[in-house]
Amino acid sequence: MPDLTLEDIAKQAGVSRSTASRVVNDDPNVSEIARKRVQKVIQSTGYQPHAAARSLASRRSRMIGLVLPRTVSSFFTDPYFPRLTQGVAQACNQHNYTLGLFLVDTKEDEKRIFPRISHKGLLDGIILQTAEKGDLLIERLVKSGFPVIIAGRPFITNGISYIDVDNVNAAHEAVRHLIRLGYRRIGTITGRMNRTYAIDRKEGYLKAIREQGWKVDNTLIAVGDFSEETGYSAMKQLLPARPDAVFAASDALAIGAIRAVREAGICVPDDIAMVGFDDLPQASRPDYSLTTVRQPIFQFGIQAVETLIDLIENGIKPSRRIIMDTELVIRDSCGASQKNRSKTNH
Repeated sequence: MPDLTLEDIAKQAGVSRSTASRVVNDDPNVSEIARKRVQKVIQSTGYQPHAAARSLASRRSRMIGLVLPRTVSSFFTDPYFPRLTQGVAQACNQHNYTLGLFLVDTKEDEKRIFPRISHKGLLDGIILQTAEKGDLLIERLVKSGFPVIIAGRPFITNGISYIDVDNVNAAHEAVRHLIRLGYRRIGTITGRMNRTYAIDRKEGYLKAIREQGWKVDNTLIAVGDFSEETGYSAMKQLLPARPDAVFAASDALAIGAIRAVREAGICVPDDIAMVGFDDLPQASRPDYSLTTVRQPIFQFGIQAVETLIDLIENGIKPSRRIIMDTELVIRDSCGASQKNRSKTNH
């Protein structure tokens, strides 16, 4: 009879490979029912875990690193990153892992931090927020053979595990929503094109415009940097082009844009409709009531941890690629309620 593998045990027990691995390694985060099923198969088959693998598992630090391309100040002022970190921290607690947070703002930071985070014994694995184009940290970590999950699609995906949303489709649906409401001069505030999600959200906007047979008007496209201040300045740049609606690539950009519109004596949504992306807590405030694309940021963090644990326990090959769902949340800023009332009155 050929030697049984952990995959064989998992299949016979009707559980995932990672669950079977947790039972073998005495991880407490397994349901009692699943534990008994796996133990029963082990007893009936005489399965013996690989000694070297057990030895490696016993030397784990049970610590995960979260590496974010942010300064300390911007980490606390951009609501996206605390929300992501909350999800990561909760999942680490649930699976008995300690979380280490590393903020990497410059190339010098990256050079200093790489030897620490890639050193075997300090961390079992790393969650890395997708970096700018040309950033070598992802490449260096992947080449090291270290378990790494990228939060957001990297520019180079070959052999790399990552988790993301379908940014192209989500942005496309947001702009299609504005088109269905009757808007015709739809502008966009993009992020800088050195990150994949900025590129993908702009592509979703362009796709929706071209599907209508409309010519792309570059005066209706402005660039920000995913911050409220750059959304404000980008909107001031767009105002002379007289857009009747704007799709902003983040809620922070949209909130800055709304401030610029109001300062100009223009109303949202009566004069300019606004749609954002993220569904951060500020988006639902009555003074913004922002229509936006909700991406599951908290769940994103949880899923990143669980996928990383799978990489740690079961090997980094094949790479894992997980795409999570988004949802268009319709609030007052797009003008949908006014347009619906107008149709009813007519």
